[in-house]
Amino acid sequence: MAKKATKKTSPRKTSASAEIHDIPSAVKGAEPHKNVRERGTPLIEMRDISIAFGGIKAVDHATVDLYPGEVVGLLGHNGAGKSTLIKVLSGAYKRDAGQIFINGDEVAITNPRDAKALGIETIYQTLALADNVDAAANLYLGRELKTNFGTLDDVAMEAECRKVMHRLNPNFRRFKEPVIKLSGGQRQSVAIARAIHFNARILIMDEPTAALGPAETAQVGELIKQLKAEGIGIFLISHDLHDVFDLADRLCVMKNGKVVGTAHTKDVSHDDVLGMIIAGKCPKAAIPGPGAMREAA
Repeated sequence: MAKKATKKTSPRKTSASAEIHDIPSAVKGAEPHKNVRERGTPLIEMRDISIAFGGIKAVDHATVDLYPGEVVGLLGHNGAGKSTLIKVLSGAYKRDAGQIFINGDEVAITNPRDAKALGIETIYQTLALADNVDAAANLYLGRELKTNFGTLDDVAMEAECRKVMHRLNPNFRRFKEPVIKLSGGQRQSVAIARAIHFNARILIMDEPTAALGPAETAQVGELIKQLKAEGIGIFLISHDLHDVFDLADRLCVMKNGKVVGTAHTKDVSHDDVLGMIIAGKCPKAAIPGPGAMREAA
């Protein structure tokens, strides 16, 4: 037992050598949402994450964290490393280096099953819904409820689906229709319901409003606010600055695989963020990362 105790504390010590990359710890004093000071420990911390493909570093010593009930927007050009970083968290990619902590405890995520077991769910831009079946069937896809006779328990699945959908979207009524007939915002509701029904604590949303109209975008925004109120932490990957400024408490900009900086959305302007994305310039209100342009005056 004594050996185990020393092992557990060692990851924290080794990360001390990489403290220059531990940007989010500097942000803890500025409250991104109501109860941060009370809770203290972030819901999730990704520290010094690195991953390379064919000798090219897609993510290079990236550090980001997330608190319960907070939305953190991840921004950057195509190839900046944001999607790769998030795929490490979702278990789609295995990191070469770095640590992941949930509620202060180091965890091992080597595949999507590990991530799901830890309460991490991903909603991809494609939503990954089965178009030919209804909302309840999508909710339980691969995890269907059965009767005592071994047949599908459609009644129980629909009842549970109605409960979780009511939490997210009380106006949703189209339970009997295949999801292909639903609007974009309603389809997002079904994808989110599937994630939170199985106790997701950390939600990764990849371009959730891409290809949606204004009304549907507003609907997804309301869903995200509802999830925040329930204490779920959300990583929001988006190219749309308006989305990020409307929905995110903080934003993290990446460039060439490195974190340029982390800032509260209320403390920076659109121009500030564009400067971070395009030139790697870190404004005064942001905490600079390893990818910030150091020579800037």
